[in-house]
Amino acid sequence: MRAPSIASDATVSDVQVTAAEERIAVASNWQLVWWRFRKHHLALFSAGLLICLYCVVICPAFFATQDPQRTDARQAFIPVQTLHLFDGGWNPWIPATVGKRNPVTLRMEWTTDPQRKIRVSFFTRGEPYRLFGLFDANIHLLGATDPTQRIFLLGSDRLGRDQWSRIMYGTQTSMTVGLVAVTLSVIFGVVLGGISGYFGGFIDLVIQRLIELLQSVPTIPIWLALSAALPRDWTPIQVFFAITVILSLVGWTTLGREVRGRFLALREEDFVLAARLAGARRMRIILRHMVPTFLSHIIATSSLAIPVMIINETSLSFLGLGIRPPAISWGVLLQEAQNIQTLALAPWLLIPGLVVIVAVLAFNLVGDGLRDASDPYSH
Repeated sequence: MRAPSIASDATVSDVQVTAAEERIAVASNWQLVWWRFRKHHLALFSAGLLICLYCVVICPAFFATQDPQRTDARQAFIPVQTLHLFDGGWNPWIPATVGKRNPVTLRMEWTTDPQRKIRVSFFTRGEPYRLFGLFDANIHLLGATDPTQRIFLLGSDRLGRDQWSRIMYGTQTSMTVGLVAVTLSVIFGVVLGGISGYFGGFIDLVIQRLIELLQSVPTIPIWLALSAALPRDWTPIQVFFAITVILSLVGWTTLGREVRGRFLALREEDFVLAARLAGARRMRIILRHMVPTFLSHIIATSSLAIPVMIINETSLSFLGLGIRPPAISWGVLLQEAQNIQTLALAPWLLIPGLVVIVAVLAFNLVGDGLRDASDPYSH
C-alpha cells in the first residue's frame, strides 16, 4: 500500500524540480544575480544599513536635532545623553546634565541629574530647513518638547556643538564624495578602457602609458600635492567638487585595465561583428553591446571602490588638506580628536571614526556579496 504514495511523492518532487529549472532558464541575468545575492544574509543586512545611511544623505536636517553650527562654550564637552523611551508608559526622555567647575583643574565637570528629565518627542518641530533644497520644512525625527532645551545624544565638542547633528551632516558630505568620485571613476574607466581595448593601436598605447604613469606615482603624495594646491579662499562647495575630481582622476586606472582586457576578448565575438555589419556606430557598440555583458562586474567593483574613496576623503580632511571647516565631513569631525588631552576628556569625539568603520565595512560586505552573485560559476 505504500508504493503508490512513494511514487506520488517522487512525481511531485520531479515536478517541483522541473518548475524551478524552467524558472531559472527564463530568468534574466539581473534576476539570477538577485537570487544569489539574497542568500548572502550579511551582505543583505549591510545593504539595508547603507540604505539607511543614504536616507540620511538625502535629508540630514530631518535627522539632526539642532543646527550643527550652533555654538555655546558654556556647554562644551557635555557627555553622551542616553535616550529613554519609557517612563510609566511610552514617554521618551533624556536625563538632564548639570555642570560644576572643578576648583583645582578649573575644568567643567558634567554629571547626570536624576531629578530632571528633558522630555523629547519624535517628528517634532525644530530648526527650519530646506527639504531637498526646494521646500521649507521644520519637522525633525527627534527633538526636545521644550524648544529652549538642547539635547546631546552623542555629546558636544569643545565649542558646545551637537555631535549627533554634525555627524548627520558629515554623513551627507562623506558618503556623497565617495559615491560621486566612484561614479566619475567608472565613467573614466569604462570609456577610456573601452576605447583602448576596442580600437587598439596608437590609442591603446597612449592610454596604457597614461595608466602606467598614474599607477607608478605614489597615491598619497599626489593627493597631498593636489589638495594643497587648492586656493584657501575657495568655498566649501568648490573644495568639495575639487576633492571629488582629484579622487576620481586617480581611481579609474584599475577599472580601465579590467575593461580593456574584457574588450580585447569581446571585440571579435559574433554579436560584436553582427552589430558592426549592421552599421552600428563604434560608441554604440561599446556602450550598448559590450559594456552590458559585464555590467554586474562593474557594479561589484564600484561598490568595493566606494569605501576606499570614503577613507581617502576622510584622511585628507583629517589632515586639513581636504574639506575644511565650516563644511562638515567625517574627516573634519575627527580633527577634534587629534588632541590627546581633549580625547581623554571627551572620548565620544571618536564616534565619527566608528561611523566610518561601519560604513566601510558595510560597503565591503555588499561588494563581496555582489561579486559572488555576479559570478556565473559561483554556487
